[in-house]
Amino acid sequence: MGHEKGSLPSRTATTNLLALDEEGMSRLVQQFGWPRYRTGQILRWLYQRRARDINQMTNLGQAERTALASQATIPRAAGCTVFRSIDHTRKLVLTLNDGLTVETVLIPDEDRLTLCVSTQVGCALDCGFCLTGTMGLKRNLRPHEIMEQVLTAQDRLLPGERITNLVFMGMGEPLANMEALSEAIRRLTNKPWGLGWSPRRITVSTAGLAARLKDIAPLGVNLAISLNATTDDQRASLMPAANGIASLKTLLAACRRYPLPPTRRLTLEYVLLSGVNDQADDARRLTKLIRGIACKINLIPFNEFPGSPFRRPSEGDISAFQAIVRQAGLDVFVRKSRGRDVLGACGQLGNLSTEYTERALTQIESRC
Repeated sequence: MGHEKGSLPSRTATTNLLALDEEGMSRLVQQFGWPRYRTGQILRWLYQRRARDINQMTNLGQAERTALASQATIPRAAGCTVFRSIDHTRKLVLTLNDGLTVETVLIPDEDRLTLCVSTQVGCALDCGFCLTGTMGLKRNLRPHEIMEQVLTAQDRLLPGERITNLVFMGMGEPLANMEALSEAIRRLTNKPWGLGWSPRRITVSTAGLAARLKDIAPLGVNLAISLNATTDDQRASLMPAANGIASLKTLLAACRRYPLPPTRRLTLEYVLLSGVNDQADDARRLTKLIRGIACKINLIPFNEFPGSPFRRPSEGDISAFQAIVRQAGLDVFVRKSRGRDVLGACGQLGNLSTEYTERALTQIESRC
């Protein structure tokens, strides 16, 4: 909250309407002495109509709008740059109000349009195959900054486009920012004033914070777990921080305990790294490890980025690995890499040097 830049010292601190949850909005409405239904009206303007200005709220009287505008603002992201891939993936780089940037990616695939959302600026986990991890953790995103990615992506949709799925697989570890994640999901799924999404169309991905898996269940969303290894030694070398928090055994035990509704399954994600974890023995160990877990497996061929020692496996090695897992009777899919040329694919989000960005990306400047 605090003073806005350039505001007069005498002016009282302004309230950011997007930073208020339903209870906070209700308190604000009470302070004005307005009827209770105003809470829902204002929230609908923020989320369903993506209002940027209090004066747009035409079902509030002029006097009410003036009173609200004297104490509150709707400060959306300061700026937005869009990078377009040759496969029509769009990476949106949002500049937050403190100058930090966060990335969200629109991924088209036949009849689906998936938005990949970030929960942190950077990441405290140092998974060796992920560019975001090289940034370190700058800070957690607040609920309205998570929502901002969705609202801005909606602002940028082409005629006839509609986001069909939302995945928390962007920058950061969602379960390390659980409170903000839960609140953002509440706003996304709220039907009366929120975006009205079905929780079944939302997936939260974790690098394996086993003790917090149970906190996802009440949200009703899908859960994806990044496995990426079949032995503790291998996982410790690839994902030292995540494996330090929970060993493979602990993580798989948490998966087995997870309260899945009868028709739902966990998604187990496995990044394939050439010559590291993509051999036939790895595939066989994987099938034994996950036996008895109601799950599907997503194989993610490594998406290369500058400075990484890892390489993407050949198509032959990817197919051979998939075949071994499939022969064990498991549902296993190879995730298509989208947006690699704009560093918008899985594991490629994060800060890169300006020279590299300008050389490798087709940049389309645009203000939010």
